[in-house]
Amino acid sequence: MIIPVFFVIHWYTSFFLQSFFHHRYAAHNHFTMSKKTEKFFFICCFFAHGSSYMSPCAYGIMHRLHHIHTDTEQDPHSPHNEPNFFKLMFVTRKCYQKYFTSDMGIHENLKKNLPHWKSFESFAHNWITRSCWILIYVSLYIFFTTEVWMYLLLPVTTTMAAFQGNIINWIAHKFGYVNFKMKNTSKNIFPIDLVFIGDAYHNNHHKFPGKVKNSHRWFETDIIYQIINLMNYAKIIHWKN
Repeated sequence: MIIPVFFVIHWYTSFFLQSFFHHRYAAHNHFTMSKKTEKFFFICCFFAHGSSYMSPCAYGIMHRLHHIHTDTEQDPHSPHNEPNFFKLMFVTRKCYQKYFTSDMGIHENLKKNLPHWKSFESFAHNWITRSCWILIYVSLYIFFTTEVWMYLLLPVTTTMAAFQGNIINWIAHKFGYVNFKMKNTSKNIFPIDLVFIGDAYHNNHHKFPGKVKNSHRWFETDIIYQIINLMNYAKIIHWKN
């Protein structure tokens, strides 16, 4: 049972850090943190995301464009433009690489207050480092897999951060319920979000992108928000006044 336990821990650790650091901190600037704390979470994301590590700066630019151009041709990751899940993942990756390698032509407002650590990312974000992570994952599965079906989890493990981001953007613009009528296809996936721990309320988020809390109705629970609230109480991060 080592592989399933590892997968579950990897899933939730990766998802929390992507939502907390890349999404709510980098892309939306919902709260602030010191530069030392910021670098700490850069490193945490590197170890949690492994071979699928993403630059929070490039992610932030891409996500901000998603909000500005939702479901239009300029949207970098909308199933409205590419309905195939795997093709959308490829399209998103291509857009992300463009923003990571060059910010030419990107408006200054899209780059405002995005976290940078170029020296770290030159190490974390290259094919050699990614290959080393993949070798670690493959070795882990070879040594600890007890059932053949467990190998089906390996592709998700190696693409974890990218897979999670894509599955939210794909499902939440196709299936679910709507609290707020909008000029886009954003939906809330689950009434009670235990799989995506608060990021499934995509319709709520598109309605109120400036709010750190994604849940809106009494039965909706944003677990990530609750954790961030505790982090504010512990003075790890700080709410904006």
